[in-house]
Order: sequence, then structure tokens, then C-alpha cells
Amino acid sequence: MKKIFSVRASKFLATLVLSLMQFAVWAQDSTSNTTTNRTTTTTTKETTMTEWYTQPWVWVVGGAVLIIVLVALLRGGNNTTKDTRTTVIRKD
Repeated sequence: MKKIFSVRASKFLATLVLSLMQFAVWAQDSTSNTTTNRTTTTTTKETTMTEWYTQPWVWVVGGAVLIIVLVALLRGGNNTTKDTRTTVIRKD
């Protein structure tokens, strides 16, 4: 009974830690836009570039894929077959 509880507890704690790590990454995320001003003799040009990994949807998709892979790996090891044993006592 204790082994089942410890396996479930470790899976829960691993999920919790991974979730908290993602929140920590989002907390550090800022709107890091690179702005470049180029001044020529006739016009001023402003260019704004954002990196692909600063987009929130990329992290959401990556987290969903990670969760799907973890679920597939953790559920694949379950063995639902049960062994039945019969004890035969021979009387002489």
C-alpha cells in the first residue's frame, strides 16, 4: 500500500515542480522588443523585431507536448494483468 502511495506522490510532485518551473519562466518574461532607429537624410525608419521564443503560444504548445509525452511514458508502464495463484495441499 505504501509503495502505491509513494509512486503517486512522486508523480504528483514531479508534475507540480514542472508546472512551477513554467510559471517562473513566464514571470521572468518581459516584452523584449528590439527597436532600431535609422535616420537618413529624408526619412526615419523604425523596425520592431520579436524573437519566436518570446511568444506565449510557443510556450503553451511546448508545455502541452511535454505533458502529452509524459502521460504517454508514465501510462505505458502500467501492467493491468493480475496473477492468480492456487495453493494445492496434498493430504497423504
